[in-house]
Amino acid sequence: EAEENNLGNEALSERFARWYTCSLCEQGHHGVVACALGWACWKTFVGRPEADMLRSWAMTVLGGGLSDGKHDEDALSVYEAQLSMMRRLGAQEGIILVVQATLPAHMRNSDNTIKLCGCGLVYTPDV
Repeated sequence: EAEENNLGNEALSERFARWYTCSLCEQGHHGVVACALGWACWKTFVGRPEADMLRSWAMTVLGGGLSDGKHDEDALSVYEAQLSMMRRLGAQEGIILVVQATLPAHMRNSDNTIKLCGCGLVYTPDV
């Protein structure tokens, strides 16, 4: 962790990729492996301050891993928490929009409708 505090952004990004990319074949982890590594990543960085970039990245890896492991409701909770944290910390609007754009993929219900808000409004895509 101490070494990660002193790395430049590019080196830090490359080092962080171990949580979502195989170092042998350089493909993304998927399924239960992505899910397990998402949790491991989160547990590694959860102790950092809320405004810490690595903690935010860990939330993204956790959400992606949960989603890849078919735990969409849990992934949605993580992304909603991340969005709330970003708003609280005053993140740039463009970054907030990126996080918001990932939410619909995690709101799909078993009947292929998408929950749009807490009031129960749903969208049924034309299939």
